[in-house]
Amino acid sequence: MAAVKPSLGRVLPGSSILFLCDMQEKFRHVAYFPQIVSVAARMLKVARLLGVPAVLTEQYPAGLGPTVPELGAEGLRPVAKTCFSMVPAVLQELDSRPQLRSVLLCGIETQACILNTTLDLLDRGLQVHVVVDACSSRSQVDRLVALARMRQSGAFLSTSEGLILQLVRDAAHPQFKEIQKIIKEPAPDSGLLSFFQGQNPLFR
Repeated sequence: MAAVKPSLGRVLPGSSILFLCDMQEKFRHVAYFPQIVSVAARMLKVARLLGVPAVLTEQYPAGLGPTVPELGAEGLRPVAKTCFSMVPAVLQELDSRPQLRSVLLCGIETQACILNTTLDLLDRGLQVHVVVDACSSRSQVDRLVALARMRQSGAFLSTSEGLILQLVRDAAHPQFKEIQKIIKEPAPDSGLLSFFQGQNPLFR
């Protein structure tokens, strides 16, 4: 009997969606917030070029403020929530897309709404690609352990550029020149390198 082929975690524009989680004014104190928003904005630009739908949430916006303008999310209607997961608030969006296979996840905080959104999506049978350079927390210990926890549960940890190049697949793609302009400059440093250096037991 043939072995079951493991999921490779491929992402395709026609079966993917971008989740943008809670990048709001009152969260500017989160570590590496400007860098996280910059990378998420890069993901959103590429999603728009490739026709990948995007969903934007805001955690208790009456108290925590609106989405920051740097994200460039004009045209997206934010979905308000109080739950520490995006999924209950966007169930209708998920249910309306039977072709959906992969969720690309950006935002804050890693140990709260990113982790719980990931678990809820995995529970629905969806592949989750956590954009590690577009997620952060106030505490870098929380960030590190949450990334490891999501990996343990079956999520894929990916960089923004890795996911972008998976989506575009070919330099002959008609949108590649525009995408190349977006990724020409490396993504800003968001403090991840130290997580993966040496013998970090959480990523073995």
